[in-house]
Order: sequence, then structure tokens, then C-alpha cells
Amino acid sequence: MLKTLRIIALLAALLSFEALGAAATVANLSGTLSVQKPDGTVKILSQKSEVDAGDVLSTEKDSYARIKFSDGGEVTISPSSKLKIDAYGFDENAPDKDNFVFSLIKGGLRTITGLVGKRGNRDAYRLNTATATIGIRGTHFRLLMCQGDCGGRLQDGLHLNVINGVINARNNAGELNFSAGQFGFVSSLNIQPILVPKDPGLPLETGHPDGGTSEGKSDTGGAGCYVN
Repeated sequence: MLKTLRIIALLAALLSFEALGAAATVANLSGTLSVQKPDGTVKILSQKSEVDAGDVLSTEKDSYARIKFSDGGEVTISPSSKLKIDAYGFDENAPDKDNFVFSLIKGGLRTITGLVGKRGNRDAYRLNTATATIGIRGTHFRLLMCQGDCGGRLQDGLHLNVINGVINARNNAGELNFSAGQFGFVSSLNIQPILVPKDPGLPLETGHPDGGTSEGKSDTGGAGCYVN
């Protein structure tokens, strides 16, 4: 009898885990996308491949990947970029348990937030970079982190481009708001973010997997975000 109860409990746990599903799937892909799993194994992903917390995603040169999360949000990874999904938790009926933490290790991305970041705890959605931690609330923007790998065209540091909504860039030296159509730059944690008067020369998203550029993509919200 005890053995039977243990088997039932194990099956219930497995079904509960399975119901949660993957954190995200590869919605669109142009080029090559690879993943390093938490156990160190590396494999090539394809469209509809699943992505989970702990995965490190890498795109090759001239490759784009659009990752669609279960909360409805998405992240488009630029060419020659690396992104880690540090943690992800989403339960439609439990907004207080929302959790989405990811790190831009190299390169660039474009993101549109889903339900995580629009409800519950403001700090549930965090994007880490070398110079800032970005908290997002229903906005649409691009980031490019240059670390000696932008071909000399752009200064090293974090470049920001707001497409819809408002972001507040904040670090040890101060803060500054950026609104739709504006460009910004954060060179380090100890130098105040600045407004850039025009596009500094961010690369166009040609070959983008959804067939357009970031400027042509509609937003799903617009409450704004903050950068610590």
C-alpha cells in the first residue's frame, strides 16, 4: 500500500512539472542558435525548440532568434550575442510568484515584455548587463552591449534605444528618463546615463526572423522601466 502511494505521489509530481511546460520556445530563427544547458552540454536549436531556465543561448554571425515566453513576452537575440536565462517562473493565477531574470552577456537584444513585468512585484523582471540592471514594466526597447566587439563604430558600454514606452536609466552616478524614439548610453556603473541626440549608428536588424526591424514591431504595453 505504501509503495502504491509513493508511485501515485511521484506520478502527480511529474504531471505537475509537465503542466508547467518550458519557459519559452524558439518562435523564429534566421541562422544558427545554440544552447548550453546547465550540465554543460551544448546543442543546436531549431524553430519550436524549447528553452528553459539556466540555458545560455548564443547566436552566430548574421543570425537572429526570437524567443517567445509563456507569459506572452519575447526577446529577439541579435547576431553574435549571448543571453542567459537565469530564472523564470510564471503562473497565470499567482502573479506574486512571477520571476524573470536574464543576463545579456554579449551583443544585443530587443525585448517586448509579457505579463511578467506588468503585474505584481516591480522587481519580478530583471535584465542584467555589465553596466546596469534593467527592471522593465510593459515597454519595448533595444540594447546593445559593446565590449570591444562593435568594430570600432560604437563606444564601449551599453547603448539604449526606446521604441515604445519610457525607461528610467539609473546607476551609481544618477538617473535619466528616455522616451520613445530616444537613444541613450551608459558607459559604466559610475558614470551617469546620457541622452544621445541621434542614432549613434546602431546596426539595422536586417535578416530579422520576424521579417522586420525593431521600429516596425508594435508594442504590447507602455508603463515604462527602470535601470539600476
